[in-house]
Amino acid sequence: MPEITPTPRVIAAKIWTLCNVLRGDGISYNQYISELTYLLFLKIAEENGSEATLPSGYRWADLVSYNGSNLLGHYQEMLTHLGSSAESGMVREIYAFPTTVFSHSENLRVVLDGLNAIKWHQISQDGLGQIYEALLAKNSEDARSGAGQYFTPRALVDTIVAVVKPRLGEVIQDPASGTGGFLISADGYLRHSVSPEGYNASPPRYEGMEIERGTYRLCLMNVFLHNMVASVSLGDALTQDSAVLSPADLILANPPFGSKFASARAKRPNFSFVTANKQLEFLQHIYRGLKPGGRAAVILPDNVLFEEGIGRQVRQELMDLCSLHTILRLPTGIFYAQGVKTNVLFFTRGHSDKGQTKETWIYDLRSGAPKFGKRTALTIKYFTDFIDRFGDWPTDSVPRPLDIQSDRFRRFSREEFSANGDNLDVRWLMEDEGSDELQLLRPEEISALILSELRAAIAEVEELHAQFDSSIGQ
Repeated sequence: MPEITPTPRVIAAKIWTLCNVLRGDGISYNQYISELTYLLFLKIAEENGSEATLPSGYRWADLVSYNGSNLLGHYQEMLTHLGSSAESGMVREIYAFPTTVFSHSENLRVVLDGLNAIKWHQISQDGLGQIYEALLAKNSEDARSGAGQYFTPRALVDTIVAVVKPRLGEVIQDPASGTGGFLISADGYLRHSVSPEGYNASPPRYEGMEIERGTYRLCLMNVFLHNMVASVSLGDALTQDSAVLSPADLILANPPFGSKFASARAKRPNFSFVTANKQLEFLQHIYRGLKPGGRAAVILPDNVLFEEGIGRQVRQELMDLCSLHTILRLPTGIFYAQGVKTNVLFFTRGHSDKGQTKETWIYDLRSGAPKFGKRTALTIKYFTDFIDRFGDWPTDSVPRPLDIQSDRFRRFSREEFSANGDNLDVRWLMEDEGSDELQLLRPEEISALILSELRAAIAEVEELHAQFDSSIGQ
């Protein structure tokens, strides 16, 4: 009987169960996925012939065959050496400032033997990436890990990529890259859309930035496993770190929820409006980071659509500089770490600085939507009608036909928004009773949401206080 090749999902499940040996030591899933990155890089480098990037004596075989009395000490020494002395810059970044969650050599040995027993030679290059993404998805499902804040559901990522249609030769960028989901989906779309010869003749240029070191490490690993060439930087796109990012043809992003806190680092000098609201600053970064004619799709919470003061000013600048042609209202509860209601804004940077938005189409996928979660998975079938009605990317010369309008998809003129105080939070369908996001959350998630709101309020008070002190000193 022929041997059955295990699927990436099955292998990911096997790897995930190895975490059970660490639960007694109080190791969280989030810590485990970071540790797996160290180990999987060594093992996969052995399997795919890329061990030349690793110094001799510090490879998978050197670790798994160690028979001394202090396996854990040997492992820690390997991690430190790889982070400081490997010739490859990517290897040094993945192993930079390493910390291990193992506290006993015995537990490390169980995990090593479990990984070594997997028949890696049966897995394709694509399969390796799928395994790692499955592990990241499992991690995001654990509310205590907080990983949901940087893991965007794959169905949503693929939907966004399907309508923005990445092109060969473009600078494709994510300034809040998380684990790299948008960049990886864009590359997959292109590789399935063109021939290998066409791709190699005019490859896209991928750029990303991630502020959190652990997540940055996961992103580097994800890019490596998907055989991508990408420039991913550790830094904060809301500071001068963003100088390494090029003017982009396409920006895809899900900026982190929450507010910006006091920092000694200098703020960006080219924002028109300075605020403690990170989403409003990320939105400014994105529409200013596009080339004329460049496209963007960004996930933002509801408050960006209706917030007064600076929020309204940012929306006005967005609609002056860009054609904000589509807003997709997303179902509640699709992000594990935060219960906020979210939207996707699709826009194109204009060639002048005034009056670029003439009309905006809003698709309401929230009203009457199922309660997504572990029982009802968010799959791409829920986005099929939106993808069909979105059609080709709209332009001034080729606007959308009015006959695509439906109960869920409606057109609004710029004048209508102006008459409503530039409030983009337009609703015409009745949301189900009981659709409040708090009813979709577990107690620990509710407490996290309350804490986030309190921190946002404190940040705004601190900003007002600083402005008051500054005015007194003048």
